[in-house]
Amino acid sequence: MSGHGFHVHGPHDHELEHAAHGNDDFASKIAVMTAIMATVGALFGYEGGATQNDAAMYKNDSAIKKTEASNQWNYYQSKSSKQNLAELAMVIPGSDATKYKAEVERYKLEKEDIKKKAEALEKASLAFEEKSEQALHQHHRWAQAMTAVQIAISLAAITLLTKKKWLQYGSYGVAGVGVVLAGLASLHI
Repeated sequence: MSGHGFHVHGPHDHELEHAAHGNDDFASKIAVMTAIMATVGALFGYEGGATQNDAAMYKNDSAIKKTEASNQWNYYQSKSSKQNLAELAMVIPGSDATKYKAEVERYKLEKEDIKKKAEALEKASLAFEEKSEQALHQHHRWAQAMTAVQIAISLAAITLLTKKKWLQYGSYGVAGVGVVLAGLASLHI
C-alpha cells in the first residue's frame, strides 16, 4: 500500500519480490496463481456489483408501479364517492333523477377502466419485485464466489510464507469452490 511517499509492505510482498529474483518454482507458481485468482475475483466482484444494482433498480421500478397503482385506487375511490353522491341525489325529492342516474352509470364505467389500470400496475409491481428478488439472490451467489476467491488468495499468501504444499492445494480447492459458486450465479441457481 502506498500513498504520499509512504510505503508499507504486506507480509507476502517480500516473499514475492524474493521469489522474482530467485529460481523458486514453488513461489513462482503461487505468485502466478495468486494473480490469476485476483483477476478472477475482480470479475466476480464486478458481476456482484452489477447484479446488486439490477436488484435495486427493479425494486425502485416496483415501488414506482406500486405508487402508480395506489394513485389509481385513490382515483377509483374518488369516482366511488361521486357515484355515491349521485345515487343519493337520485332519491332526493325534486331532483333530476334521470340526470343523476346517467352520472351513476358514467361513474360505474369509469371505475371499471380505473380498476383495470390499477390491477395491471399492481401486477407490474409484483413482476418487478420478483425480478429484484432474483437479482438479489444472484448477487449473493457472486458475493459468495468472491469471498471464496479472497479466502483462496489469503491461503496462497500463507502458503507462500510457510511453503506448505497442503495449503497450496487448500487454496486451489477454495478457489474451485468460488468458481462453482460463480457458475451457479451465472446460471441463476
